[in-house]
Amino acid sequence: MGFLSLAATDEFFQEPSSLLPSNPDATALNFLLPQESSTSLKEPMRLVYSENSTQSDTEKSRRTRQLNEGLFCYILISESLLLILAQPNSSSNIETLLESKGIDTNVTGDNQINPIRQVTANHGANEESPPVEKKSEKLKVPDLELKQAQAVEVSLKVSERKPANHRNRNEKRKQYQDEVLGDVRVRHLKDQLIMARVYLSLSATRTNTQFNRELRIRMKDVEKLLVDATNDSQLPNNANEKMKAMEQTLLKGRRIQDECSVDAKKLRGIIHSTEQQLRVQEKQTLFLTHLTAKTVPKGLHCLPLRLSADYYSLKASSQQFPNQDKLQDPNLFHYALFSDNVLATAVVVNSTISSSKDSSKHVFHIVTDKLNYAAMRMWFLANPPWNATIEVQNVDEFTWLNASYSPVLKQLATQKMIDYYFKTKTTELDSNLKFRNPKYLSMMNHLRFYLPEMFPKLNKVVFLDDDIVVQKDLTGLWGVDMKGKVNGAVETCGESFHRFDRYLNFSNPLIAKNFDPRACGWAYGMNLFDLEQWKNQNITDIYHSWQNLNSERELWKLGTLPPGLITFYGRVFPLERSWHVLGLGYNPNVSQKEIERAAVIHYNGNLKPWLEIGIPKFRGYWSRFVDYDHPYMRDCNITP
Repeated sequence: MGFLSLAATDEFFQEPSSLLPSNPDATALNFLLPQESSTSLKEPMRLVYSENSTQSDTEKSRRTRQLNEGLFCYILISESLLLILAQPNSSSNIETLLESKGIDTNVTGDNQINPIRQVTANHGANEESPPVEKKSEKLKVPDLELKQAQAVEVSLKVSERKPANHRNRNEKRKQYQDEVLGDVRVRHLKDQLIMARVYLSLSATRTNTQFNRELRIRMKDVEKLLVDATNDSQLPNNANEKMKAMEQTLLKGRRIQDECSVDAKKLRGIIHSTEQQLRVQEKQTLFLTHLTAKTVPKGLHCLPLRLSADYYSLKASSQQFPNQDKLQDPNLFHYALFSDNVLATAVVVNSTISSSKDSSKHVFHIVTDKLNYAAMRMWFLANPPWNATIEVQNVDEFTWLNASYSPVLKQLATQKMIDYYFKTKTTELDSNLKFRNPKYLSMMNHLRFYLPEMFPKLNKVVFLDDDIVVQKDLTGLWGVDMKGKVNGAVETCGESFHRFDRYLNFSNPLIAKNFDPRACGWAYGMNLFDLEQWKNQNITDIYHSWQNLNSERELWKLGTLPPGLITFYGRVFPLERSWHVLGLGYNPNVSQKEIERAAVIHYNGNLKPWLEIGIPKFRGYWSRFVDYDHPYMRDCNITP
């Protein structure tokens, strides 16, 4: 059985004879199709059956091919006649068409009627052709002409059903062009404008008055096209003409500008100069950003001064915190927080307490330097955090922490290290600007490696940075089974620059031998430390040994994360990412969904929320825990 598909016409054709005008001649289209019995013509055209089921495959293929060719001829002649009928002298045009197909249109005898002329004459009145006597013999030319005229009427009837489908196809075609082609012509027009501006800047074309005038006219035309057009569908109808005109004008410019080597050299020089300026600006931007990040705003400088003055005016009995008996209770939830920023520390404590279920079970161990010790104590005396317990200590009072015990303290006191941080000449030669922050000279930044010595009676402690905000209750951390690991932290290896090879010097054989350069990094900011495992695995001794090996700063970059990666290598338990979301201090693309799901959000980076350069859309998460109506805040003019 052979199949004939008409899908390409986007129409469903019925049996051809059913589309003919009312006419007793049921074989009107037989001149287009192979002669078959009337029985076979009653089958739908989509399914064409052979007369003899025992015919060979070759015979079936031949018949299918004949049917396809006949249908093609029918459609071709019908549509051609339609086009000819719409023109003047349609009768003569039809005759010409038939003659070109090798059909004789001359009829002998006066009693013969030319049906072609009759159809064209009556086409406007929609009259039917006169019936022609049915003949059993081979079709003559008049019969052929009559059947062609009838085929025209069939095409006219079919065409009445096409406009809606044509419109649909046009709409689909337009939609496809909008989606796939999009703004191809718009971008091409913009490229033409760029080329035109280049020609206006070249000497040879700039001095050609006629070309210059023509080019400017073309540029105005193109600019008008692009005023409101962002894609091709918005361009006016004459866009192609304007585009071709501009192309011709640019071609003239190419012919005028025969020698381009001089101008090309000039353009390369401009590009090189611009790139150099860009690099200088990037360095300046980087330096100013770091400078701004490390500079204390006027309000934050005023606040500790006011607090310190008020603290020393208090009686000794009023300078003490309540609930001091809870400081070493291992059954409570203890937090370690080391900072010299009073306001940032207050936000950490306030957000943690606000998110907790029972504030009376939370204990905060705050360590600061001697300059901010009085101010820090005064703030929490004036603003007690509900029922939570507060301890504020001065790092300079840790007599056990000295240069003979801590290698890093010994290194920080050397003249070489001091020169590195403060000598301008050395600063210019170092590309790692962020690591030359003088805060690394403070031992307070390295206290995180001495937690067991600071809290000898505690089992676990959560370390918090001062640039975080707590959004959910953290007591669930104490129930995490760390499986013998020391440090519970969120890993950051989702980003390529948070792997070991970005922090450690793997060209040194000591580093290359002991560590994997693709090992996953992790973050400080919110860490759960098991102090029992810390002591069992001698973590502090490991830290000291590596610090001694790095006395010349050849193993890793400065800061506290690289020695942390080394010290806790193989001893980190990965926490769920939702516990600690980072990047709010440098990455404006952190998703709001991630932030809202996080237990802790971290403003790591230079764009701190208390600085004017902080990312505006993230500042609200931090500022909601600041009472800007507080007298100290108003006195120091600290505003949102």
